[in-house]
Amino acid sequence: MAANQPAPADQLLRSIFDAVNSLKAENRALADKLERYQAETTAALQAFSAVSPQMLAVDSSRRFSDATFKVHRSVGAQPSAVESDSEIEPTSPKFRKQSLPSAASPGRASGVSPQGQQPPLYNHRIVLTTYPGQVGINPIPLNWGSRDPHERGPIVASRHHGSLRLRNAIGAHGGAYSVYRALAVAIRELEPSHKPNLANTEPVIHFGPFPSWYDPAKIVSLDPWGHAVQEVFAKEISAGIDVRPTIAITKAHMQLAEIEAMVASGSIAVDGKVVLDKRGQLMVVKGAVEPVWFLPGIASRFGCDETTLRRCLFEDTGGMYPELITRPDLNVFLPPIGGLSIYVFGPPQFISDPSKRLTLRVHDECNGSDVFGSDICTCRPYLIFGIAECVRAAQNGGVGLIVYFRKEGRALGEVTKYLVYNARKRAEGGDTAENYFLRTENIAGVKDMRFQATMPDVLHWLGIQKVDRMISMSNMKYDAIVGSGIPILERVEIPPDMLPPDSQVEIDAKIAAGYFSATKQGAALDLSHTKGRTWDDINH
Repeated sequence: MAANQPAPADQLLRSIFDAVNSLKAENRALADKLERYQAETTAALQAFSAVSPQMLAVDSSRRFSDATFKVHRSVGAQPSAVESDSEIEPTSPKFRKQSLPSAASPGRASGVSPQGQQPPLYNHRIVLTTYPGQVGINPIPLNWGSRDPHERGPIVASRHHGSLRLRNAIGAHGGAYSVYRALAVAIRELEPSHKPNLANTEPVIHFGPFPSWYDPAKIVSLDPWGHAVQEVFAKEISAGIDVRPTIAITKAHMQLAEIEAMVASGSIAVDGKVVLDKRGQLMVVKGAVEPVWFLPGIASRFGCDETTLRRCLFEDTGGMYPELITRPDLNVFLPPIGGLSIYVFGPPQFISDPSKRLTLRVHDECNGSDVFGSDICTCRPYLIFGIAECVRAAQNGGVGLIVYFRKEGRALGEVTKYLVYNARKRAEGGDTAENYFLRTENIAGVKDMRFQATMPDVLHWLGIQKVDRMISMSNMKYDAIVGSGIPILERVEIPPDMLPPDSQVEIDAKIAAGYFSATKQGAALDLSHTKGRTWDDINH
């Protein structure tokens, strides 16, 4: 055999490799053809239904009842009362009773014509999940932490035609609100292919870019470019790729009764810039941020392995996102949770300027207190105090920042929180600070699920280099911020005269657990003597 000739085994392998590549190319071409066919068919159906919708009428209840569903039992298993109905023939009255009503049935409020129903919202092909290397799947490259946004790549989570193959993120835009979007599509109030018109939606001011944006360890829970997609990914958007903002920044006036009272009393002055008038109207720049998780960074931040994180996210969302398991090549996840808001008092550019004094309040949502004024906790008073201190900082040449996280009930949820309230008030011996956290652990299994590890990300996104005054007693928030590399020069607790009547239980329990206080020592507190009032006690 000549020295330059390949061995027979090498020739065979090369032939196999070439054949596989040829099959892949053929399959890719076939997938492209099928995709074009489906798009043309859908467009034709929509055009045809606009001319003659009654000709496309389909009785969806018949469509459901014409199918035969069979559930196979294990050999030798005894059927239970439920299992006795497992096998249902197409003509079974039981099955017809369970058939789903048409989404476009006559008389529906959306105005669908009673003469007929609209064509299906989606084609017959359902993509439950995808896999790496699958024919037709070619995600846009995503390099988290890249300095150039084009090299980093846009976040694409859409399943719209033209974007499904290119998706490089798991989940859906809008967090929990994606469910309402699905409902709007189901009742035909919204086209499933709708894309937002982003004209004139650009931020009123621009933050960054800052060096922290290019550090994949500093920001792992939001997209640093999420507010600027209209600009930096304009080419991709014009090409039909569904790239959406995950951050929006606007301006607003806000008015709070407590601030108006402070203006009336003279403790806050009207300056015409931050405080606009005697009613206490405040000028603010505010932003909303949806979570975008870089899963390797999230796992590292919480000290767990990524495989375990993905499995837990899959299991505890009811298996909603199978690509957490099937697509290890996709590193970005848009979780179905609430995001955060920011409120800036004073010049926004001062936030990243270390020569300017920054006052900060990081606040976690509490609907009962923040909105409705419940006196069992300190949340609204502390929020108002934080806003007032931010206003004073801005009026004194600095800047104030409120960061408001959607973590209701310590991220346990409002139902759990109210169950805890019941357990506290009905406890033998009364509602004591001694058992404050125990009542939560008995119900939720953990006393707090806010886990502040990702909280500082928004501070790094804003370019913050130091915090002069932090309006918070939380040791977890303090440790997370300082641990992320941002020094805090002063911590400020809520003034005692702002404590609601029934909140002393919470405050003493938290101080004893390690919360900051300049006026009380946790070790010296006798928590058994700190009691909350009963529901019927109006003179506490």
